[in-house]
Amino acid sequence: MLDDVDRTLVRRWQAEPSLTVPELAVLAGLSPGQTARRLDRLAADGVIRGQVAVIDWAALGYPLRVSLRVTLDKTVPGTFDAFLAAARDVAEVLEIQTFLGRVDVRLALVARDLAHYQTLYRTRILSLPHIADIEALMDVAAVKADERLPL
Repeated sequence: MLDDVDRTLVRRWQAEPSLTVPELAVLAGLSPGQTARRLDRLAADGVIRGQVAVIDWAALGYPLRVSLRVTLDKTVPGTFDAFLAAARDVAEVLEIQTFLGRVDVRLALVARDLAHYQTLYRTRILSLPHIADIEALMDVAAVKADERLPL
């Protein structure tokens, strides 16, 4: 369970992930050593899983974002494992989620343009194993993309 100091550290770091340990220590009212130990404990406990760079794929020439909702043929043993292993090998697939319900898997992918997406879809996506049904949803706008919680 997080105490108030841990919540302060996580809240401040969520708001400004580029803060250094000494800067975070000042904001939390701790010494840098105390802050580092608490951050190490939070990481060891799995609360903090790491730091990431948020990439603007459009700035790198991949402005098209598509979500694919996939239903798998579950009559074949090993369907999920085979599909997921093959989907991981598609470089343009940025995220893979599995679900309970009619839709089994969601793939989030990027493409340079519609022609690139069409080629990717026909050559890489449709060749993934055990697809029973697939629905493509083209992203129009990201209205909210935030992993911060109000701590």
